[in-house]
Amino acid sequence: MKTIDELLAEGVAGKRVFVRADLNVPLDGTTITDDGRIRAVLPTVAELAAAGARVVVASHLGRPKGVPDPAFSLAPAAARLGELLGAEVAFATDTVGESARATVAALADGQVAVIENLRFNAGETSKDDAERGAFADRLAELADVYVGDGFGAVHRKHASVFDLPARLPHAAGGLIATEVGVLKKLTEDVARPYAVVLGGAKVSDKLGVIDHLLEKADRILIGGGMAYTFLKAKGHEVGTSLLQEDQVPAVQGYLKRAEELGVEFVLPVDVLVAREFPDLKTKAPADPTTVAADAIPADQEGLDIGPGTRKLYAAKLADAATVFWNGPMGVFEHPDYAEGTKAVAQALVDSQAFSVVGGGDSAAAVRILGFDENAFGHISTGGGASLEYLEGKTLPGLAALED
Repeated sequence: MKTIDELLAEGVAGKRVFVRADLNVPLDGTTITDDGRIRAVLPTVAELAAAGARVVVASHLGRPKGVPDPAFSLAPAAARLGELLGAEVAFATDTVGESARATVAALADGQVAVIENLRFNAGETSKDDAERGAFADRLAELADVYVGDGFGAVHRKHASVFDLPARLPHAAGGLIATEVGVLKKLTEDVARPYAVVLGGAKVSDKLGVIDHLLEKADRILIGGGMAYTFLKAKGHEVGTSLLQEDQVPAVQGYLKRAEELGVEFVLPVDVLVAREFPDLKTKAPADPTTVAADAIPADQEGLDIGPGTRKLYAAKLADAATVFWNGPMGVFEHPDYAEGTKAVAQALVDSQAFSVVGGGDSAAAVRILGFDENAFGHISTGGGASLEYLEGKTLPGLAALED
């Protein structure tokens, strides 16, 4: 695929360059609580603007279901992008309508605009090729060149990700080039020992990557809500903990296969439990109890890995040469259940491994818990995209950028 460096060498001055970014940032009302994804695309936008391009930035935010919804407006993201650029960023209040056309037409060389949430138009996510293509046609009218740099969306067959590049000269932005380069280090000629840490809520979200990584990893550490399906598969009581009962047979199959392949599966040896889920708004003290992983009371819920597991996981990561981590170890948003996630992050900081934090909640946790992002090998902007790449799937947004 053509790189942004090649595009810049050809010259972009005076051209309208459509940058498909990932500005899908978490919001508390209109306040951005984590601007990591905006900062990730900043170098591409800044380079294009400095080269005299008229930059049109587009993204999705949330799931507004094909109609305008003020709760999912990109206006806060546009304002933050302007702050980071140190320059005014124009904002169009629609995607391909009068405001978008006028805003783009008013751009001078080196200026930047953001158009409204792409998912305010049903054509963006439509499964109908004609409807999606019609929206891509209208987006193409806004630009002369396409730059794909929204790695968090490349696993989606959406109009702005898959169909639009076919309608314009296109190149991969710096962020996508970096992300793909990092993921190749996790799949091709991997430095060993190779440890994978998987957490988060649903085991069903991770079965594909487990299946693929069983052929590549040396050890797999499990935490978060998904751990309780694994503990159930081992025959343990899990109380009222998050459980996907229908996935127990699949998990048992993976545990058996791992044993046959010589891959070490590491499960929690103790957990923090409570009778009630914590209040994440008030952060009121939760008063958890530590119990052995095979002794969870029937009326209690596991909410974080325990101190013994934290030490075990740190030891299992200490000698790793490569680590991929996706998913928190517990309800890290509450201080009483953040220690497990914090311990994994600290273990990666302390190790000499090439460490990749796989986007989503893990990336947010690293920042929320106060870690220096530069202490990790790479913090991905796309959790789902990273996982699907590691599963060996073809990602539509990457395929569309191939020449």
